[in-house]
Amino acid sequence: MTTLRELGASGLMTPPLVLGGNVFGWTADKTASFRILDRFVDAGGTMIDTADVYSAWIPGHTGGESEAIIGEWLRSSGNRDKVLIATKVGMLDGEGGSKLAPARIAAAAEASLQRLGIDTIDLYFAHQDDEDVPQAEVLAAFDSLIKAGKVRTLGASNFHAIRLKSALDLATREGLPHYRVLQPEYNLVSRHKFEGELEDLCVTHNIGVVPYYGLASGFLTGKYRSEADLGKSVRGGRMGELLAGKGAAVLEAMDDVAAETGASLAQIALAWLAAQDGVVVPIASATSIEQLDELVGAWNVALSKDQLDRLTAAGV
Repeated sequence: MTTLRELGASGLMTPPLVLGGNVFGWTADKTASFRILDRFVDAGGTMIDTADVYSAWIPGHTGGESEAIIGEWLRSSGNRDKVLIATKVGMLDGEGGSKLAPARIAAAAEASLQRLGIDTIDLYFAHQDDEDVPQAEVLAAFDSLIKAGKVRTLGASNFHAIRLKSALDLATREGLPHYRVLQPEYNLVSRHKFEGELEDLCVTHNIGVVPYYGLASGFLTGKYRSEADLGKSVRGGRMGELLAGKGAAVLEAMDDVAAETGASLAQIALAWLAAQDGVVVPIASATSIEQLDELVGAWNVALSKDQLDRLTAAGV
C-alpha cells in the first residue's frame, strides 16, 4: 500500500511523487501521454501537475496543449475520481490581460476547466508573482473561484520569501484564501532558490512544498558527465555550467549511494528531495513507461542519514 503524504494544510493527499505534465503534447505525444497517465494511476499515483502555458514555447503551439491531452485522457479513461489535477495561471497572456490581473485569472481558470473537461481544479497555482497587481486583488480573484466551486485550494510557484509572507499575512488579516502549497525550483544542484528563508517560512506555516526540476532537466540522471555528452539532447547546452560547478561532485556522491543501495541516480535525486525539510513530494515527468516506472520506484528508496548528508555536502 502506497503511503500518502498531505500537502501542508491543503487537505490534499498524494503518494511520494507528483506527475509533471509539461511534456504532454511536447516530447510525449498523445498516445505516449495516455500510456504514461494510465501507468501512473495503476501504480497508485494521484496528482497530475500541468499549466495553461504548457507548451507555448513550441513553434505552432499557443499553450493549453498539455491540459487538452489530460482532459482527453480523463474523458476516455473515466479516471477523474482517482486523480487530483493541479494547474497554473500567470505566465500565459490572453483574455483579461496578463500575469495575475484579476480578469486574467478568471478567464484563464475558465479556459483551463474547459480544456481539462472538469468542474473543479483541485490545486490552482499562481505560476509566478506579479508585483504590478496588489496582492489583495489577486487573492480576491482566487477567492471568487473557490467560492464558485471552481478551485479547491491555492498554491504559489516561483515566489520569493518576502512576497509569499506578505501574501500569507494579508490573507490572515483580510480573511482571504492562503497559499497552501509552494512549487519552487529545487534539486541537488539548484538549492539557493528554496533553502534558507523560503524553506523556513514553509516549515513555519505548514506550506506543502512540491519542487519542480527535481532531476535538473535530466542532469541528475547521470546523462551528462562530460563536454562530449552535452549534445545528447536539446537541454544539453544548459548542462555545461552544472558540470563546471558542483555538478561533477554531486554525481560522484550519487554514484557512491547508487552502489550502496542499488537505486538509480534519478531515484536517489528524488529520494533526497523528499527527505528535505518542508518538502512533501517532488514533481517529475516521464516521456515513456520505462522512465515512469523508474520514477515511481523512488517511492521505495529510503536513504540513510549518512547518505543524505553526503549528498547534501557534495552540492555545497
